[in-house]
Amino acid sequence: MDRKEIQETTIWALFEKGRSYHHRMNVYTDTDVNHRMYNGSQWEGAKLGEVEPVQINFIKPIVKYKCAVIHANLYAINYASQNHESEAFQQEAKKICDMLNRYASRVWDTQKMDKKLRMITKDAAINDEGVLYVNFDQSTMMPVCEVIDKNDIYYGNENDMDIQHQPYILIRKRMPVVNAQELAESYGVSAEQLQALIGDNDTLEEAGEAAKQEVDDMVTIVYKMYKVKGTVHFSIASRFVEIAKDKNLGISRYPVAHFVWEEKKGSARGEGEVRQLIPNQLEVNKTLMRRLLTAKQQAYPKTVADVSKISNPNQLSKVGGVIHTQGQTVDDVRKVVGTLPPAQMSPDVKQIQDELVQVSRDLAGAGDSATGQINPETASGRAILAVQQASQAPMTEQKETCKDFIEDFANIMLEYLIAYSEGGINLEQTVPGPDGEDVYQIVKVPQHVLKQLQAAVKIDITPKSVFDKFAQEQTIENLLLKGLFNPQRLNELEAYVEALDDDAVAPKLKLKGIIKRIRQTQQQIAQIEANSQMMLARGNQFVDGDMQSQQAQIAAIMRQLGQTA
Repeated sequence: MDRKEIQETTIWALFEKGRSYHHRMNVYTDTDVNHRMYNGSQWEGAKLGEVEPVQINFIKPIVKYKCAVIHANLYAINYASQNHESEAFQQEAKKICDMLNRYASRVWDTQKMDKKLRMITKDAAINDEGVLYVNFDQSTMMPVCEVIDKNDIYYGNENDMDIQHQPYILIRKRMPVVNAQELAESYGVSAEQLQALIGDNDTLEEAGEAAKQEVDDMVTIVYKMYKVKGTVHFSIASRFVEIAKDKNLGISRYPVAHFVWEEKKGSARGEGEVRQLIPNQLEVNKTLMRRLLTAKQQAYPKTVADVSKISNPNQLSKVGGVIHTQGQTVDDVRKVVGTLPPAQMSPDVKQIQDELVQVSRDLAGAGDSATGQINPETASGRAILAVQQASQAPMTEQKETCKDFIEDFANIMLEYLIAYSEGGINLEQTVPGPDGEDVYQIVKVPQHVLKQLQAAVKIDITPKSVFDKFAQEQTIENLLLKGLFNPQRLNELEAYVEALDDDAVAPKLKLKGIIKRIRQTQQQIAQIEANSQMMLARGNQFVDGDMQSQQAQIAAIMRQLGQTA
C-alpha cells in the first residue's frame, strides 16, 4: 500500500481530540502522580544528594481503609419481574428470575468480579474514577468484563457524569500487532490493509511508569461506542485502518459501568481521595527529613581534638582506639581531646509533624476513632459495630455508588442476554430430587419471555466483617432461643426478615434461605401425610368392601404393577 494513500481514520481524529483535552486537564500527569504518592514513591524528581529519602506514607492506609469499608459487605444481584399482567405469569416470572439470579451468581464467580470490584474502587479512590467495560461472548452466552484505566477512556461530553447520556465513548487499548491483525482479520479486513497495522511508540499516555516500557511490538486500537435511535453501535479502528464498521450491539445501554469516588461539579470523572492529601504528605516528608538531618548533625556528641599533638588522629573515630600523644602526659589529655555536648531539638517540630498526619487522617475520615480502635475484649460486637458504623457515615456516598455500579453491571448483563438469545437461553432451575434434595436441571427460556419479564434489578447487601459475623451469630442464636425457627412460628420469622434493611447486621439472605428450606420441608411432610391418608382410606375401603370389589381392586393393582414393570 502506498503511504500517500494512507489516511487517518475518523475515529482516530476523535481520539486525538480527546487526548488533547486530557493533556490540557493534566489527566495523564495527575494519574502518574496520584499512583506514585499512593505506592510510596513520594520523592520523585527531588535532588537529595546523599540524604536518604525517608517518608511516612499516610495516604496508602487512608485509601486502604476506605476501600475496606466499601468491601465490608457482600453484594448479590436479584432480578424481579415488573410485569403483573396475570397471576399465572407471575409464578412463571418468579421461577425465571430465580434462574437469572443463579446465572448472575455464576457470572460473578467466573469473571472474578469481587477482585475486579476491588480494583475499580481502588482506582476511583486513587485516581477519581473506576471503569468496567462489559463485552459479551455469544459462544458461551457469558459477559466478559475488563477493568479500564482512567487514561484509556474518553467521553464525548467530559462535563456529564451520566454515562448513558454521552454522545459517544472511546476506549483506547494497547495490544500486540499480531493480536490486532487477528482482530482485523476476524472482521474481514483485507491483507493489503493489514499492512497499515504497524507497531508504534505511543506509550506516553499509559497509566503508570511501568506501562510506558513495552517488550513486544504494540499498536493502539480505539473502540468507539455511540447510540443510533436509542441503540448502541460500535466500531473499531487504529490510526490508519478501520477494523470494524458500525456494528449494532442490540442494547440500549452503553456497556460501561462507571464508579466515581466523589462527584465534582462540571466533571464526568469526579474527585478522588489522593489529590487533596498530596500537599500535606509532602510537608510531612520534608519535616521528617529536616528532623533527621538535625539529629545527624546535632543530636550526638562531637569530638574536638588538637591533632598536632596526636600522632594517630585516625583512632579518634574508632571504638576502643588507642590515642598516641606526642609527649603529653595522660593528665594533660583533656587539654588535647574534648567533646561538644549534643544540642537540644525543639519538640514543636515533631508535634507539628504528628499533628499534620493525624489531622490529615481525621479530615479524610480515617483517624483512630473512624477505624474503630476499641479493645474487643472490653466491648461487645454490637458496641464495636455501633462505633464503626457511626464513624463510617461519611462513606455512605461511596457505598451507594458501589451499589449503583453493580446495578448498572446487572442491567447491562440482562440487556446482552435478551439481545443475543434469539434461539432461547439455557438457564439452571432448582427442582426437588427423588431423595428430597434440590437438584439442577437445564431449562431453555425463550427470548420473548425474557422481554416479557420487564425485569428490574435489586442489590442485596450482607455485612461480612469480623464483628459483623459475631453480631450475625448472636442474632441467629437469639432467634433460635426464641423459637422463631419453629415451623409453627415461621410467619413471625418471615415478617421479621422482611422488616430488615438490605444492609442490616442480621444475615437477611441467609434467613431467607432458611425460611425457604423450612417451607419446602413442610410441603414434603404435608405431601407424605396426604399420601398416607389416601393409602389408609384405600385400605379401609378394601377391608369394608365385599369380595367382588376386593377382587376388582386387587386386579387393578396387579395391572398397575405390570405396567410399572
